[in-house]
Amino acid sequence: MEFSSPDGERRYAALVRSAGATVVGLDFDGTLSPIVDDPEAAGIHPAAPGVLVALAEQVHAVAVVTGRPARQVLALGGLDEVGDAMGEAGHELLVFGQYGNERWTSFDRRVVSPRPPAGLSSFLSELPGLLRRGEAAEAYVEDKGLAVAVHTRRLPDPAGAFERLLPLLSAAADAHDLAVEPGRNVVEVRAPGMHKGAVVQRLAADPEVRGFVFVGDDLGDREAFEAVAELRAGGADTLLVCADHDEDEGSALRDLADVVVAGPDGVLDFLRTLTADAARK
Repeated sequence: MEFSSPDGERRYAALVRSAGATVVGLDFDGTLSPIVDDPEAAGIHPAAPGVLVALAEQVHAVAVVTGRPARQVLALGGLDEVGDAMGEAGHELLVFGQYGNERWTSFDRRVVSPRPPAGLSSFLSELPGLLRRGEAAEAYVEDKGLAVAVHTRRLPDPAGAFERLLPLLSAAADAHDLAVEPGRNVVEVRAPGMHKGAVVQRLAADPEVRGFVFVGDDLGDREAFEAVAELRAGGADTLLVCADHDEDEGSALRDLADVVVAGPDGVLDFLRTLTADAARK
């Protein structure tokens, strides 16, 4: 665990003292799950379930906040079982899918989801032509129901394809009143108005919450980092953790983070340390 500054170390100590009133928010891909070429093969780190269950004993709440559909991340992460284990000790696991448009909790056991955004079906009908124009016809298209994600990681030049597609997809999304979320070799198009920062604000509105940790790894987590920074400005105990992959997409988070760790392995080491320190306080 590498603190970015003396302030990071001080913030961590304050957070440990208020752990029982702290929410820990976690991205999934690249944070709890290693980055892989096939998004459908991104299983949770094998040590993560046990680490999350132990963490829940020491903090107010644990929330997984992901761009994936909630049902998909529940299956990839085995989070039903993680929620069961937490529930035996009286703790709840929260999962926010599709940047907060979907919500599942281990107590409620159902995914609450809105209708698909207006304009998404028209965007999808235009997408093959946009991919051809961007010389990325073989890009992997993931239809999430409430959003569509275009992945370039499997292409011969992932970064080049991403750079060509981003302006094309952004212009088309804007024409259909949709939002664009760029990430690590992926462009996601979805309904506007909901993002991970809004999830942070919703969770922090609980009057029992006095602290917040968010752990993420790429541009899709930036709004969550910014929302946590706003909580800090308001007097909350907070900590921002970047799971670093030595790629450009994480640089914006590294600049904002209090702690930088090495990928999912580093994330789990951080959570183990937080759990142990909170138990000793």
